This record gives sequence, C-alpha cells and structure tokens, in this order.
Amino acid sequence: MKEFVLLGDSTCDLSAEQRNRHNIDYIPMNYVVDGEEFVASLDWENRSVREFYDLMRDGKRIFTTQIPQNICREKFLSAIEQGKDVVYIACSSALSSSYQTACVVARELQAQYPDAGIYCIDSLNSSIAQGMILLEAARLRDAGLNAGEVAAAIENCRLNFHMVGTPSTLEYLRRAGRVTASSAFFGNLFGVKPIIISDRKGQNYAVKKVKGITNARAAIAEIIKENMTGESRILYIGHSDAQADAEALRDEILKNASFDEVRMGIIGPIVGASVGPGLVGAFIVGKEVMIEGNS
Repeated sequence: MKEFVLLGDSTCDLSAEQRNRHNIDYIPMNYVVDGEEFVASLDWENRSVREFYDLMRDGKRIFTTQIPQNICREKFLSAIEQGKDVVYIACSSALSSSYQTACVVARELQAQYPDAGIYCIDSLNSSIAQGMILLEAARLRDAGLNAGEVAAAIENCRLNFHMVGTPSTLEYLRRAGRVTASSAFFGNLFGVKPIIISDRKGQNYAVKKVKGITNARAAIAEIIKENMTGESRILYIGHSDAQADAEALRDEILKNASFDEVRMGIIGPIVGASVGPGLVGAFIVGKEVMIEGNS
C-alpha cells in the first residue's frame, strides 16, 4: 500500500507529543503583531502561552494569515518526491481560506505529477475538534486504509466532531471582527456569555446566550451530554490560558456524564487571536451535528 503524509495546519491545536506519537505534521500559518510576522507554532517557540495571551490582555491586536501557498507547496511536494500521497485536513473553510489555497496547490501539483494522490479535506471545524479529526485519520491509516480511503471516511464522519465553548469576554471577538461593537458592549455590560458551536457549515455559531460563567458551564455541559453516543469515550477540554476555568468546566461536565478519559489542551495562536484569553471549550465525538446557523 502506498504510504501517505497526514497534515493539519496551525489551527489543529495538537501538541508535539500527539503529533509525534501519531505521525502527524502541519502546515504553519502566521500571526502579526505591530507589523511583525511570526510563525504560528503549536510548540510556542516564539512566545510562551502566557506571553502570547498577555499581549492581548495588554490591548495588542493580533492579525492572522491562512497557510502560505509556498509552504503548502513545499509540504505537498516533499511528500510526492518521497513517493507518498498526501491527506491534508484543513481548518473549516467558513473560518479560513486555507482549504481553498491547498486545493489550488493540489491541482497544480497533480497536473505535474499525475500519479500523486493529494486529498484536501475541509474539516468543517477548528482547534481541538480539528485535531481530533486528524487523530481519527491517523487511526484509520494505522488500521491499513490508504489515502483515498481515509479521506472518504473523514468526509463521512467529520460532522460527528463537536466543539462547544464560551469566551471570557466578547471584546476580543469584536477586535477580530466576529461580532459588532454594539453586541460586544452590551454583552460585556450585562455579563452575557454566548455558547458557541461549530455548525454544519463549519461556522462558529452562537447557539444560545446565558448570563454568567456558571450558567455558561452548565449550558456547555448540557449540550455535551445531549450529543454523546456510545462512541464518546474521550472528553477534550481546551482553553486559552485559563487552566482553572477549564478544570471547572471539566468538573461540571463530569457531574452528569461519564468518559473513559479526559484530556486537557491549549488553544493555539491562530484560534486564540480571535477568541482571546479566557476561552474554555469542550470537544467530543458524538451524534451528527444538525444545527445550521445563519450565514
């Protein structure tokens, strides 16, 4: 069977230990602070987690990029030259243009290398949920599926990966252009917490709004429980430099739901640049996502 390279990008939020153990690579994006560009490394070489999120706490606006076309081409071409196929599982196309960029590169390279198998998949997700999809792809690869079979299987199951979270404040989403200034002002004034999911279109959609962090944790726990199945064995908790809040969310979910394992993770610099410090979220494999928000 022809081997293949499994790739994510800087929004997949997989740790070095996870990537190394499961032989997953990623295409790095970049972020920009005060006009200077940095690689959005999932290993935090440029800045520590605390230093990165402190920039935002101090009022810095952080801009982000999609995957650079030249780096994408290098990653794909490196695999092809080794005689391998490529499976790239991208950040949701509703949130980033990386999937479209990769498709352009794939078409160009397949014209030059007609025997190359390059499969670009829109994960319809981001952050730890996207990382979970990559881990599932690695499991299928290790079970003996080839690149095309893995790609087809992931496209068939990607809507079973759930993300449910809430930010500490709407201010960072306002700065990133995700909510209006008036929504952020009144939301913060009255302590409103949006409960955000990844919907069927791969959008970050506010499925409900509650008042206060205690109610937000309860709402997230309820949604997680409602969407669990017999396959929901692992609960992932992610946070953007908010360890104590993440542990509180974990404890709230475990009051009425049981998992074989709970894993904690950090929200990386690309997703973090939009949501800001203090976001907490829960991630599971469960029922098919049925909610489709307004565009």
